Amino acid sequence: MEPATVIDLGRNALWTVMLVSSPMLLVALAVGLFIGVIQAATSINEATLSFIPKLIAMGLALSLFGAWQLTVMVDYTKDIFKRIPVLFS
Repeated sequence: MEPATVIDLGRNALWTVMLVSSPMLLVALAVGLFIGVIQAATSINEATLSFIPKLIAMGLALSLFGAWQLTVMVDYTKDIFKRIPVLFS
């Protein structure tokens, strides 16, 4: 296997991970930032206060983006399986 092929496989894997995880991470970041601003404004320093809103937001994000995330992962897996004969020839 050539180094360029390995680099391409790694790049595709990292890109897929970034695409699949970014909606969930961005939702968690936005909700955490919003709750943090509210906590700072009200002087409530409770660490567990942001857990429930984040959990609800992550569930909503998963219901919205889950089908798309699964499609991206299945397409990546199909691409890897298509490359198997070429990789070891």
